[in-house]
Amino acid sequence: MSPLVRILVLLVAAIGFLFDTYELLMFPAMGADGLGELMGLAPRDPQVTKWIGRTLWIAALCGGVFGLLGGWMIDRFGRKRVMAISIFLYSFSPLAAAFSSEMWMLVLFRCTTFIGVCVEMVAAVTWLAELFDDKRTREKAIAWTLATASLGGVLVTAVYSWIVGHSADLPALPVRDGFNVHAPWRYTLLTGLIPGALILLMLPFVPESAVWRRRKVEGTLKRPSFGELFSPSLLRTTLVTTVISACGYAAAFGALQMTPSIISAGLPDVVAKEKEVKAAEDAKDPNAKAMRGAQIKFVQERRGDIQLWQELGGLAGRIALAVLLMFLPARLLIRLFLMPAIVLFPLTYLKLVSNEYVIFATAIFFCGLLTVAQFSFLSEFLPKVFPLHLRGTGGSFATNVGGRMIGTMAATLNTEVLSGMFEGTRPMQVATAAAVIGAVVFLLALIATIWLPQPQAETSAASA
Repeated sequence: MSPLVRILVLLVAAIGFLFDTYELLMFPAMGADGLGELMGLAPRDPQVTKWIGRTLWIAALCGGVFGLLGGWMIDRFGRKRVMAISIFLYSFSPLAAAFSSEMWMLVLFRCTTFIGVCVEMVAAVTWLAELFDDKRTREKAIAWTLATASLGGVLVTAVYSWIVGHSADLPALPVRDGFNVHAPWRYTLLTGLIPGALILLMLPFVPESAVWRRRKVEGTLKRPSFGELFSPSLLRTTLVTTVISACGYAAAFGALQMTPSIISAGLPDVVAKEKEVKAAEDAKDPNAKAMRGAQIKFVQERRGDIQLWQELGGLAGRIALAVLLMFLPARLLIRLFLMPAIVLFPLTYLKLVSNEYVIFATAIFFCGLLTVAQFSFLSEFLPKVFPLHLRGTGGSFATNVGGRMIGTMAATLNTEVLSGMFEGTRPMQVATAAAVIGAVVFLLALIATIWLPQPQAETSAASA
């Protein structure tokens, strides 16, 4: 590749990964407000809380099912072509979701957004892995472009916070009578159209995977097969990577994504403001209405703040992974993030959640760091351990079946099963369940690393 084409490739990958996260993390920031308005309920209503968990899982389940099919299509029809289709899908779905007039519409378009992201992530990593022949260059390209994924979380948090503060000054939206024409959650969804325009303009100028195209033209490219993933030579690889992926997504959906959307409403400073407003309302204070408006805005801002801490931690985790990848073997590297997480998650969600905000936010920073680093690890690791004709299929199986179909069930497990077993306010019940989920899944992942396969260190991912 020429230097200019190489720059374009890295730019396409970086923007794609950034907006993968941007699109996914819209919902934890604005989901409670969006579902609440469409259901005609307050964002903290128990029914809204349940539907946050359900929507997270339903969308991820759809993403997993269709993402699995997308992985097969990546191997069958080409990395770049499938990547372009998936980017188009996840760019226009939020646009449609912004004009939802019924709850099912928001849930439906969250599902199609998730499908696009699930396919794009595997397609882009596979594509990158086959464009760079040199091992070190390939590792750097994947690790550092994946690091931009956490910038997506930082960006969507900043955008949401800005919109919350300026939504009244933005143009009124053409929504059905009875809805807020300046709802921040709708404006946030509208920004999801940006990545499609950026990436689709650049895609014609970047190449398809040369090794995939050559094998396709020569007729030597084997047909992808899900059954082959369970052949004796690949069975251990498939099962172990699927388990580790499931555990990482369980922690993300069962704990981290619950933090801004639900748990933040139970933080001490938020509860104190709620009590002040409630006392003013009970006393029929003439300032009570203004106080309630300020309290709602404070909750929205606090939700954005806590997500920002979480995403900054994720960014730090991806950077740490990119650096350590150069020096540590795979098994030691993943354990370096798993072992402290086993302790940090229960400590954060059982103890520090009731402490001062800065202490809790700092702990969430490190929870995000330890969790998101594992996602980068798997994305970089999977193309190394599956053969060329199964890189999309194998990577998709581990990520989508393990992570998005099984691991994301932790969201519903938290809000509808585990949290109800504990005492306290609803946010604190969810926090306790998050502590249990985090500790258990990271312990399981650590055990699974005993059987983690070692990739062929000197074999190029771009070769046979």
